[in-house]
Amino acid sequence: MAPYKELKAEILSIGDELLYGQIIDTNSHWISQELDKIGIRVVRRTTVGDNRDSILEAFRSAEERVDVILMTGGLGPTNDDLTKPLLAEYFNCEIKLVPEALDAVRSFFEKRGRELTPINKLQAHLPTKCTYIPNELGTAPGMWFHEKGKVWMSMPGVPHEMKKLMIDHVIPKIKEIYTLPHIYHKVIKTVGIGESWLSELIKDWELNLPKHIKLAYLPSLGQVKLRLTAFGAEMSKLKDDVEKEIENVKPLIEKYIFGYNQEKLEEAIGRLLKLQGKNVAFAESCSGGYISHLVTSIPGSSEYFQGGIIPYHNVFKNEILGVEANILKEKGAVSQETVIQMSENVRKMFNADFGLASSGIAGPGGGWAEKPVGTVWIACAMKERTISKKLQLTQDRMLNIQLTGVAVLNLLRQSIEGKTE
Repeated sequence: MAPYKELKAEILSIGDELLYGQIIDTNSHWISQELDKIGIRVVRRTTVGDNRDSILEAFRSAEERVDVILMTGGLGPTNDDLTKPLLAEYFNCEIKLVPEALDAVRSFFEKRGRELTPINKLQAHLPTKCTYIPNELGTAPGMWFHEKGKVWMSMPGVPHEMKKLMIDHVIPKIKEIYTLPHIYHKVIKTVGIGESWLSELIKDWELNLPKHIKLAYLPSLGQVKLRLTAFGAEMSKLKDDVEKEIENVKPLIEKYIFGYNQEKLEEAIGRLLKLQGKNVAFAESCSGGYISHLVTSIPGSSEYFQGGIIPYHNVFKNEILGVEANILKEKGAVSQETVIQMSENVRKMFNADFGLASSGIAGPGGGWAEKPVGTVWIACAMKERTISKKLQLTQDRMLNIQLTGVAVLNLLRQSIEGKTE
């Protein structure tokens, strides 16, 4: 087998409408995924407006950085569509009529019972240094350049047209030119630990990773993903190497790991509950049913979700959930004593193995010196004991609700696995 070449690519999206936010650039996301599948690493995605100097500078910068430049947009027949003339200028060549392209454009319009206008004929005029790539779904042809050892491909910005060109032409042509490596990703999903603390725990392991395996930290709300990416000639070996490294790091962070790859925390919860034949109920105050929504968004959750209540006002915490009136009066709704009673009582009410509760000050108002906005108490009740925890979150209401959801689900996960502290 010939040695593979590690290719770097840049995706260049052209159009003022992208910068104005009038159109969301879904093309770059899709192209990145397709290149990853064939072992090409996208190192940059650039968006430029319909401006001559900006586009030419983007061409120059991309050529210095990468091996493959894939462009979308700016291929219409009007004066504001600059990609084609600027590619001709950049590669110092003329633009001439391509008869095959003209036949394709004429056929496109004839099939739709429309007249081929002079401005539409301009679509068949292409830079002389490019290879014409037919666009079966539209009028703007693709343009392939192979100059100075670099591959350039210009495609229309219409997503379904671009995708067909990529699948039918671009990817096969790249595979003809280069022997490509495999790329293998696996994501370790953690919860309950911040990125800096996590990096401190695994720093020695990270420093000793093999050269063909790269680690990336991907933090999100209350969670951190560790993405391992391996490059090499044999996919089976890459998978084995990554699994070996995961086994090496697990003893350091196992209590924070809840799943791998695309698994969500609520999916992991469901998997654990079904595995143990257990079920759960929720009493949500500040989270307002958000946690129950997450749990029931998973197919098959009826096997383990008993039910929940949202006693938002104190009177219902007392009358429906049975939280003692003197506790609410003396300690308040946002207190350890209240969430303990909420969790224990909802567990009994729904005959559940686990009862979870949340009560806090989501904001932006309602806080004071002793209990500022972002103060949240959560609890998990089991038959033999109850665990409670105080959270000090943010000033943002929706963020506090979401972070409370992560914390409650993580407390449930720890309780199911017997890993609570």
